[in-house]
Amino acid sequence: MVVYQVYPRSFQDSDGDGIGDLNGVTARLDHIRELGADAIWLSPFYPSPLADGGYDVADYEAVDGLFGTLQDADALIAAAHERGLKVLFDVVPCHTSIEHPWFREHPDWYVWSDRDGPQNNWRATFGGPSWSRDPVSGRWYLHSFYPEQPDLNWRNPEVPRAFGEALRFWLDRGVDGFRIDALDRILKDPQLRDDPAATGPPPLPEAHMEAGLEQRNSRNAPDIGTAVAQLRAAAGDDALLVGEVYLLSGGLKPYLEHLDACFCFELLHAPWEAGAVRAAVAAAAATGQAAWVLSNHDFPRLPDRVGARNVRAAALLLLTLPGMAFVYQGDELGMADGSDGGHDRAGRDRHRHPMAWDTTPNAGFTTGEPWLDVVVPADGPASEQREGSMLDWYRSLIALRRDLEGELELLDAGADVVAFRRGAHVVALNLGAADRPAPATSQLVLATPGATAATLAPGGAFVALG
Repeated sequence: MVVYQVYPRSFQDSDGDGIGDLNGVTARLDHIRELGADAIWLSPFYPSPLADGGYDVADYEAVDGLFGTLQDADALIAAAHERGLKVLFDVVPCHTSIEHPWFREHPDWYVWSDRDGPQNNWRATFGGPSWSRDPVSGRWYLHSFYPEQPDLNWRNPEVPRAFGEALRFWLDRGVDGFRIDALDRILKDPQLRDDPAATGPPPLPEAHMEAGLEQRNSRNAPDIGTAVAQLRAAAGDDALLVGEVYLLSGGLKPYLEHLDACFCFELLHAPWEAGAVRAAVAAAAATGQAAWVLSNHDFPRLPDRVGARNVRAAALLLLTLPGMAFVYQGDELGMADGSDGGHDRAGRDRHRHPMAWDTTPNAGFTTGEPWLDVVVPADGPASEQREGSMLDWYRSLIALRRDLEGELELLDAGADVVAFRRGAHVVALNLGAADRPAPATSQLVLATPGATAATLAPGGAFVALG
């Protein structure tokens, strides 16, 4: 399955207020269908004070007026299904907005310190302590992210019950499944003990690396599988569940017992170097349930992360691996990061600029003033990308993906080259700075301009019959 991630605020504005909305997504579904995707995942559009780009949810069962109405959501789901696209919504079980009614009406649904001050030494994801004082009650509450995002207490049985009702609300409206945010954070150490001092760098990049702590107790409790099982029970066996679990693949087993897939963050963060990429692919492929991703709304876009000459090879890698693949909106146009618009305190706006659709003012994204500048890729807006463009490359890769069968078998292909076999096909890409010999094949099926049957130029890649 190829899943296309839509960041609604930046996809298409339908009413001229400069902010993308659900009706805008519906109007552009044909672009996604023609790309060849099987499903869409929409980042949050729920009512929110937008302290964290909508991941601070104030009502799980409604649509923020910025993005439309419940009826607009229903229309989007129906229109997607008419085009053969499944629909995944983003859900956030770790925390709510501090403005969610639950925080005042059901304070026991949250995690509180038993003293006048922080319970422990835990650090929030974007820096600073994980504890803040509630000015109303005077008590200290836990927040794994911003202070505006108090953590839910999944050890209180009322929390999985209430959250399960929210999942079923959307499933009853036709949603096919969910991308589950920050899943490794929903159960912590029941005794809320301190995190120990770190003995080395974290296995994946963390925004608060300077804290010098190993997050042994503040996330990923040994019994976390019980909470993941509750999510599966609430959603039912037919719902597609994909976990954002910020762990190495070796730690995903208790999650994958109940989910369909988990994102492979080793590959997303791997330096563009053959050994690191090969190791990341091998580790995630071994789970048999990898959701492959190379960019999203939180991390740099491909040209900024792997370099412009390697973008096509990176896309080829993503879309030839076995398992689920996620394409972030704009990647298929070759979009690079823009400037930091200043809305997001963590500086992630640079990855969230609006789509460029055509050559009209604001590239067809809005008739008003866009909330962030529109970034027009080097190949031009979507309407101008012709044969040989990045858009054409993605369409060709996704079409070819249907012909790839079999498990992944990594091949020894020499320095700087990552190569693997899938059934009758061989995939190879050069991650180095010099020409490299290509693995032996019989016939090229799809190749970058820098690749021949004999040689892979820097950034060169191909799929061939073996």
